[in-house]
Amino acid sequence: MSDVMIQEIANYGTRYFANLDKVARIIEATNGDAAAVEFNTAMNLFIGLCRDVQSSGRKLMFIGNGGSASIASHMATDFMKNGRVRATAFNDPMVLTCLGNDLGYERIFEFQIDNHGEANDLLVAVSSSGRSPNILNGVAAARRKKTKVVTLSGFKPANSLRDMGDLNFYVPSGEYGVVELLHCSLIHCALDGLMGIKPD
Repeated sequence: MSDVMIQEIANYGTRYFANLDKVARIIEATNGDAAAVEFNTAMNLFIGLCRDVQSSGRKLMFIGNGGSASIASHMATDFMKNGRVRATAFNDPMVLTCLGNDLGYERIFEFQIDNHGEANDLLVAVSSSGRSPNILNGVAAARRKKTKVVTLSGFKPANSLRDMGDLNFYVPSGEYGVVELLHCSLIHCALDGLMGIKPD
């Protein structure tokens, strides 16, 4: 192994987290009119939406595919247990295989939101690409139900999901790991804010 390769391996962790920090500092937020929202203002709005759901006894719903589905499950559990919010993720394997088989995979979230979503609930839609048809259809269903929507996307800036929420967060990276880590961090930030946890 060359000295250059050894040096690259030795510095990999430092460079990885430096890149994560760099991307975290340029996360973009927009409102339902696609107008830019300053990051701290956007996070306060996200916390406020979660607080409204908590105080009114409404539901907080999460949808995502693959790694984003794991974020959905993780955060639904944390909001339910730690945030005392009626939170759920629509990714039960039996339900997904049933709906995917009978209705088509693109409708697995739409059907569940049509059945469970209500006005003034909150849907958090997580998609690295912002292009998954089942996520887009789920958000469209939430809109029909007058459910509030927060979206988290990444990859290409012109992705469809980025314009669909009342509040939208876009992580400007093409790397799955970076996008997924920052999506989880954004939602955790909202939960910690709801719980009154103050950063050091």
